[in-house]
Amino acid sequence: MSKYMYIIHQACSAWRRICFKNPKPTALWWSVNCHTGPDVFLHPNEPGAPRSQVTKRHRKERSSCQQVLECFDQQYSQELGDLWPSARAVLLDTHSWQYGVMLNRFTTVTGITQILQSQGFSTLLPQTLSNSKYQAGSLLPPDYIPKYPPNDSHLQPDNSSYELCQDLQSEPSLSLPCPTLQCYIHPYPLRFPSQPHRPGQLKQYYLLNAASLLPVLALQVRDGEKVLDLCSAPGGKALAITQCATPALLCCNEPDPHRQDWLAKTLESFLPQSLINRVIVSAQDGRSFGQSEAGTYDKVLVDAPCSNDRSWLYSCSSQQGEQRLKERARLPALQAQLLRSALSAVRPGGAVVYSTCTLSSSENCAVVETVLSDCPEADPEDLWEEIAIPLAKYFTFSPAHPGHGQTPHKPSLQPENGTLSSYRHRLGILVVPQPGKTWGPMFLSRIRRKK
Repeated sequence: MSKYMYIIHQACSAWRRICFKNPKPTALWWSVNCHTGPDVFLHPNEPGAPRSQVTKRHRKERSSCQQVLECFDQQYSQELGDLWPSARAVLLDTHSWQYGVMLNRFTTVTGITQILQSQGFSTLLPQTLSNSKYQAGSLLPPDYIPKYPPNDSHLQPDNSSYELCQDLQSEPSLSLPCPTLQCYIHPYPLRFPSQPHRPGQLKQYYLLNAASLLPVLALQVRDGEKVLDLCSAPGGKALAITQCATPALLCCNEPDPHRQDWLAKTLESFLPQSLINRVIVSAQDGRSFGQSEAGTYDKVLVDAPCSNDRSWLYSCSSQQGEQRLKERARLPALQAQLLRSALSAVRPGGAVVYSTCTLSSSENCAVVETVLSDCPEADPEDLWEEIAIPLAKYFTFSPAHPGHGQTPHKPSLQPENGTLSSYRHRLGILVVPQPGKTWGPMFLSRIRRKK
């Protein structure tokens, strides 16, 4: 049996053990980092759940931190209006959380795709477009099967990406599969088995919150561009970038040693050697990155450290919750420094996408406004028609701007007063978790550096 068939066989067996014995959608419990896949366990109260699996997999569910919840209630009821009660219910009901399966174009995924489709999964981005005219969010035809031999490589951190960046400018293009970002989602929180790391074998898919793909789509990376992922660990968005295009250089920056090891292992598990040669793991302080490599990159992603609503709501203790709320007040200053650094690192005419996984306007639109007031060369761009309207079927979007929610109403997915780039849209858009669309929270804003 070939190694590809072995992987598919293992995934099929695991999937059948979980789903085929139970024809009804199974409620799940999972703890989540907004950037990574979930740890999922069958919920014992769901009718039809196999008792033997429940006994082996069930964990005691964590309770929410009252201090953090009270802070959220006070802030988000004002900022989100009538979207907050339903968002609150989703955040407190971990059984309802959904997840996505992002396929890896550098492996054979035929068997995985068939299993996903047989269980009711569908593609998040069904559009097709040729590689020569690639745009964000496009996919190649469904019958396109990318094949590339798995290879293993250990990534070494490198604090100086500028010299390699210069060397790659004259390097001939590699023969890689055409870019195609494929993510499968399900209307119910069904579990797809995760794949263990095996040296010498690339993983076929990555489990993630599907909303975390939106900043990558907004970045609009194209073949041959130099891309910086300023706050890269654990690496999910970096992987998504490589699914969208084949960059000349992808610099994944992460100063924390532990998270850097995590990042390197993620990249090693999904990227072939030929592409890894174009990827750098850097360990610079993101706040000063723009000074050392000013104007170097075509695109920069700032997936900033933030008060992760999903994880912070389940702080381990009241002491940890209190400490996190204190930290929350300091985050906007750090986030603004990172965004300024990114605008320095991007070339004139290049784009920066700023994103967080919190609903907090002080960490989202307020940070963007602060930086825009300091950087006259920065020009925000409207993502409402580009991303929010086409994907409204899957996500609940809200314009993110100060004062939104004071007059409670659900936002319309239409431009205000016929203006295509109203100020509130240009500051950014916010994905708000809602019943049946539990993706997010995710804020994203795109800023272009003027030429």
